Amino acid sequence: MSPRVLSPVQPEGEDAVIARDALVRVRKALAAHRDIREPVRLTVEEDGETVTVPRAAVDLLVAVLANMAAGQGVSLVPAHAELTTQQAADLMNVSRPFLVRLLQAGDIEYRLVGTHRRIKAASLLDYMRRDDAQRRKAADELTVLTQDMGIDE
Repeated sequence: MSPRVLSPVQPEGEDAVIARDALVRVRKALAAHRDIREPVRLTVEEDGETVTVPRAAVDLLVAVLANMAAGQGVSLVPAHAELTTQQAADLMNVSRPFLVRLLQAGDIEYRLVGTHRRIKAASLLDYMRRDDAQRRKAADELTVLTQDMGIDE
């Protein structure tokens, strides 16, 4: 895995403004390409050259630009990448011991390389999606309970 994979790109100076402008323009281009299976043709302003890009890559670019426009750092992690426990903990924004407990409980798939644990990024992201869904469900249940009890003001 390259060192750049987990190093967040933090927007600095005018980057957020440039990202916001680019985001508007890319979204406008996507509005003309509603078929998500079709590649998107983009034109490079400097030389007028047209580049054909897979739609999924353009959708990913939109997500990157949206985060940068909001001033948030962005990391790109290939799904097949294997992360150390520290990298995985950093990605989840939790402590390494907390992550190790999740691994030991079988909540996240991992493998041992000697005595070191390696976590596939896809497994980690799957856990994070499940956890988010579980949290949303719990919040929805609390909202219903609060409304039923009449204390939703």
